[in-house]
Amino acid sequence: MNVKTFGVIGAGQMGGGIAQVAATSGLSVILHDISQEFVDRGLVAISANLQRGVDKGKMSLEEKKAILSRITPSTNLLSMQAADFVVEAASENEEIKFKIFAQLDEICPGRAILASNTSSIPIGRIASRTRRPEKVIGMHFMNPVPVMKLVEVIRALPTTDETYDITIQLVEKMGKTPAEARDYPGFLANRILLPMINEAIFCLYQGVGNRDAIDSVMKLGMNHPMGPLALADLIGLDTCLAILNTLHQGLGDPKYRPCPLLRQYVEAGWLGRKTGRGFYSY
Repeated sequence: MNVKTFGVIGAGQMGGGIAQVAATSGLSVILHDISQEFVDRGLVAISANLQRGVDKGKMSLEEKKAILSRITPSTNLLSMQAADFVVEAASENEEIKFKIFAQLDEICPGRAILASNTSSIPIGRIASRTRRPEKVIGMHFMNPVPVMKLVEVIRALPTTDETYDITIQLVEKMGKTPAEARDYPGFLANRILLPMINEAIFCLYQGVGNRDAIDSVMKLGMNHPMGPLALADLIGLDTCLAILNTLHQGLGDPKYRPCPLLRQYVEAGWLGRKTGRGFYSY
């Protein structure tokens, strides 16, 4: 199948980034969210990202305009009738994703592939909410999407070779590097990353070190570009908690138990950069 029209569900940080790289690769993009305000906010962020490329001489103003012209905003899910391939980038919440996939299954043409940008929820669980499980796949982009080169591609048990091959071709068309992961909670990236972040939070919680010391150890001692607490703020502490809950419940191992301090921050509404306060203030 030749994918020409690419749908994105969710115009937030991840969805907007996915829409940007898809449009930059030449695809026609339908960017959907539940309100015009959210869609407009996503388009403003995409335009600002592209303008930075213009200011740095990496693209012309005409190229920026051409990319934006390939993105069609939408607040009506029925617009996905025109899509050949749809990526869902909604909140990391099972019930929300289950509902979206059930709706997409009704709306999208039979040839369309339905992908999820979930960072932890098993794809087979999502695929079972549709009548086309063989055309459901995980397509987990890294944040920030326009910068990060990796995309995890996750096959559920029913996912066909054709669906997988088309997804790999799309990832490469967008200038990304695919990495195949098996369909277990957290896949590869977050099964490795989130326990590290959680342990850093435990170190803070237990007074092993303060925030700056913890992040400095990982940046200067382990050569990480960003400390784990700053990275948690970038990801969103609510998202970190959701992923850890999925790991803990799905794998049943106490080593994935979320730190009580993380839960406390989320309950207080301190979610990181998106709310202006997490382990750091913004």
